[in-house]
Amino acid sequence: MQTFIKKLNISPHIIYTYLLAFLLLGFTWFVQWILGLVMTILLGLSLYYTIRYEQQLINKREAYISTLSHRVKKVGEEALLEMPIGIVLYNEQLQVEWTNPYLNQFTEEETFVGQPISAFSEQLVQALREDKPLESIELNGCNFQVTIKKEERLLYFFDRTKQTEIQNLYHNEQTVLGVIFLDNYEEITQAMDDTAKSQVNSRVTSILNDWSNHNGIYLKRTSQERFLAIMNQQILAQLEKTKFEILDEVRELISDSKNVPLTLSVGVGLGGVSLPSLGELAQSSLDLALGRGGDQVVIKDDTGKVRFYGGKTNPMEKRTRVRARVISHALKELVQESDQVLIMGHKSPDMDSIGSAIGILKIAIANEVDAFIVLDEQDLDTGVERLIDEVRNSELWQHFVSPEEAQEMVTKSTLLVVVDTHKPSLVAEERLLNKTDYVVVIDHHRRAEEFIEHPTLVYMEPYASSTAELVTELLEYQPRSLKLTMLESTALLSGIIVDTKSFTLRTGSRTFDAASYLRSKGADTVLVQRFMEEDLDIYIKRSHLIENTIIYKGNIAIARAEPGQEFSPVVIAQAADTLLTMSGIDASFVISERADGRIGLSARSLGDVNVQLIMEQMKGGGHLTNAATQLSDASIQDAYQQLIEIIDQSVEGGDD
Repeated sequence: MQTFIKKLNISPHIIYTYLLAFLLLGFTWFVQWILGLVMTILLGLSLYYTIRYEQQLINKREAYISTLSHRVKKVGEEALLEMPIGIVLYNEQLQVEWTNPYLNQFTEEETFVGQPISAFSEQLVQALREDKPLESIELNGCNFQVTIKKEERLLYFFDRTKQTEIQNLYHNEQTVLGVIFLDNYEEITQAMDDTAKSQVNSRVTSILNDWSNHNGIYLKRTSQERFLAIMNQQILAQLEKTKFEILDEVRELISDSKNVPLTLSVGVGLGGVSLPSLGELAQSSLDLALGRGGDQVVIKDDTGKVRFYGGKTNPMEKRTRVRARVISHALKELVQESDQVLIMGHKSPDMDSIGSAIGILKIAIANEVDAFIVLDEQDLDTGVERLIDEVRNSELWQHFVSPEEAQEMVTKSTLLVVVDTHKPSLVAEERLLNKTDYVVVIDHHRRAEEFIEHPTLVYMEPYASSTAELVTELLEYQPRSLKLTMLESTALLSGIIVDTKSFTLRTGSRTFDAASYLRSKGADTVLVQRFMEEDLDIYIKRSHLIENTIIYKGNIAIARAEPGQEFSPVVIAQAADTLLTMSGIDASFVISERADGRIGLSARSLGDVNVQLIMEQMKGGGHLTNAATQLSDASIQDAYQQLIEIIDQSVEGGDD
């Protein structure tokens, strides 16, 4: 075809040839007229043939174009009507004006014409309003990618069902690695004889084998307390739908046998990465699960996204004096190798944060290293202000610096100790974390997804009542030259008393041991009570907040402040504590506006309701019985609706 088209183009050299021929013909006539006559006849015949041939070429070209045009038109009509691509024209009211026949097979009516665009999908309507160029929808069991031409009010529907099926198959068959760990196995079995230990092993192994066989999981025991599980994404999705009931099965069955409190922790790694990377993700997930107290499943993918399941029970105390001694000696070495020590807690510090910071300060002083506590005096509540007022009148005050001063003092060799939090976003001065190579984290909260990067030493015990309790134990293994004053020991005791609600919540035998040690060092319980005194106006504010309380599901108290009313985090937390003391209340939630413009939400529980999991779904965290969150760009009603939806999903109970 290309050769034929080239022949239709008349080359200019033909025209130049005939012009030259006419000039030579004229010259021939001038020289010899007879020869000129012969040449004229021959040139005329040649010209006649050329014109006739060109006319034939023109006729052939017109015939070819006509035929091609007809074929193109026919193909276009067939493509419009017969090709497996949906085409829709719609009007300004988002109603279908015309569709090609292909789409009619996806409607129970005769045609989509006259129906609104929402007949295809509400997502498509939203995409049109948001000026999206592409949108994926599901129509009558098929998956379509819709290309939107808004200026022409035109939609193209491309069937992606097969492609989606292949993608789903690829996703479902991706390998998932899990590491299963038996919590407290060593502590539980160390006092057992061989027969009892064998029975426990047999029961646990039987439960896990039945569970793995039922779900198609390859399970291999790698040690007495550790199993390796291999599955795919589809199996994992099924397990997530059941919320990993295996946790409850192990806990209930084993607990029935001689009341052995054995639980599982499971770390899962998934994503399109190599097997070694999956193994690292699984181990990292298990570390996170254990750091949060165990009895739960943590799933982490290759993007770093984390999901939690379980965690329904209070973590049992399993830390040992040996670990406290080891951590204390490691901390001592780090202190002695540093040029100075900076200590900071979380923003809006409480008694536990300040008390534990003073304890770490004493460790540094006992090891003859300069140390300072980072404190923002503009970010204190009433109770802490009373403690700080006492500190101002003592030698301790010279060791307190502002965040700005700390930034000027810090060096790469400075030891930075973070107490009572492990989240970078919550520390008193986040910029300090990047200015030193040595960071120690001491905390009693359950580990969250957000964590300080590359800490040198981590001492996290969710089984402890408070960070002050942990620091008090560390003090006992420091040099004998360490002497606690009355105020220092009182500050540590205040942290324990406040966090345990006067030894009523999260209190273990080690808590009383720590309190006894501090009392022996001169801690003043009367001074603690003075620190904890509240002003009358705060009491009245809290009472107004509690007035707006509703009882949800029969045992959950939810209090909401009026829009425009602002309450401090302390008042919100105290209101939640007060509600929990009411008869028949198992959990309490208090929602209010804060002075910083955010919505504060404080949650408390007696243990049957895991408020930590509820708050984590609202970007917060804490303990099973004590948690909180702050919401930006939200109203009190928005926070309330979100809370109700999460409670409905995670808490069993009656109707409102």
